[in-house]
Amino acid sequence: MKITVICLGKLKEAYLKDACDEYLKRLGAFCRCKVVELAPVKLPDNPSPAQIRAALAQEAALIREKIPKGAAVFALCIEGKMLPSEEFSRQLQTAAVAGGADVVFVIGSSFGLDEELKKAAQFRLSMSPMTFPHQLARVMLLEQIYRAFQIASGGKYHK
Repeated sequence: MKITVICLGKLKEAYLKDACDEYLKRLGAFCRCKVVELAPVKLPDNPSPAQIRAALAQEAALIREKIPKGAAVFALCIEGKMLPSEEFSRQLQTAAVAGGADVVFVIGSSFGLDEELKKAAQFRLSMSPMTFPHQLARVMLLEQIYRAFQIASGGKYHK
């Protein structure tokens, strides 16, 4: 299975990079997983709704270029569905089969994701009703992907 996590923005803090690197290393036992960082579109300090929509559309075009043809796409968004880890594991395994072993997770910029991109995703996922920094969401997502593989393989990590 190939998993790609597409993120808008770079990690700034070393401790977050270290956490992501640790989960990417652990995931190597189960799949090929990579993180693709894209630069978010620059906006003024107080952008108008039209400017935000235009920026999200531009970011969506950049994201689409990085999604392998036929991949199953999970869009992380506030209106997405929250899942217990066991159900997320099942969804990931199902998506891998449906996506021909290519699964993509998309984490948008601070303004979220383009509506059309979210509509095109096979699954809209919410990590929590709480708001988290995008950098922390990346660590949390990688940890949950690792946990999903542990659950699917009957590993002890989840217990």
